Amino acid sequence: MIEISMDPNLFSVGDITVGWHGVMVGLAVFVGLMVTIRLARGSGIATEYIYSAALWGILGGVIGARAFHVVDHWDTIYGDDPMQMLRFWQGGLSLYGAIMGGFVFGAGYCFVRKIPVGRLADIAVPGVLLAQAVGRVGCLINGDAYGTVTSLPWRVFYSHPNAAASTVLGEPARHPTVAYEIIWDLLLFAILFRLRKRLKRDWLVVLIYALAYALGRFLLSFLRGDEAAIAGPLHQSQVISLVLIAVTIPLFVWVSRRSVSQMAAVVSETDA
Repeated sequence: MIEISMDPNLFSVGDITVGWHGVMVGLAVFVGLMVTIRLARGSGIATEYIYSAALWGILGGVIGARAFHVVDHWDTIYGDDPMQMLRFWQGGLSLYGAIMGGFVFGAGYCFVRKIPVGRLADIAVPGVLLAQAVGRVGCLINGDAYGTVTSLPWRVFYSHPNAAASTVLGEPARHPTVAYEIIWDLLLFAILFRLRKRLKRDWLVVLIYALAYALGRFLLSFLRGDEAAIAGPLHQSQVISLVLIAVTIPLFVWVSRRSVSQMAAVVSETDA
């Protein structure tokens, strides 16, 4: 059994508490942006556009992360006190909401500026995956996204009273679901980092990322102990994952076939 005894809170100023979770989220944004800037070299997209798209993406990510969390916990937390929705510094962010909100706002900026959305999104995916892994370290320290009870040797026990898991559960021996997700994110990063130059068609990297992450998240959510079922035994994240899988598979086939057919047309013109 692994004991996590760190205090997730660093310091407080009035009613606002700064914790490791917030620090790691900030570091995640920085890491993701720096990786994207580096991978964008030679793409034909100006650096200032990438910074601007990132700013809009961050804004959308914060809004989406909070909105998804509020919807998921409306009956248990926010229904009786809707003003708590504005106290985002107290925690409560959804990674799916952050990804989707960030994509919508970032893509919207690219559309207005006439920047190829698919090309920039493909470039950003490795940075996004690293950012997810770094941000989840904060969740691991904080005790968020805790798992179900297990007897496996690597089960985790939060002993600090400020940890979310110990406060909510009051019992040890849980799956380190956050650690599982970090491993999955890093594995996807390694795979897509190597594949990104071989996939010549825009959107393929994004679609592989969406499909693979959704599949992993769907399976890992069966081990989550902090999510409530909303559709039979399925959690909100699992429903979203199934929708993503259903959408990305046909899109991936369509984009791939377009790429193959265009290559065949080019060969035919060359032979002629």
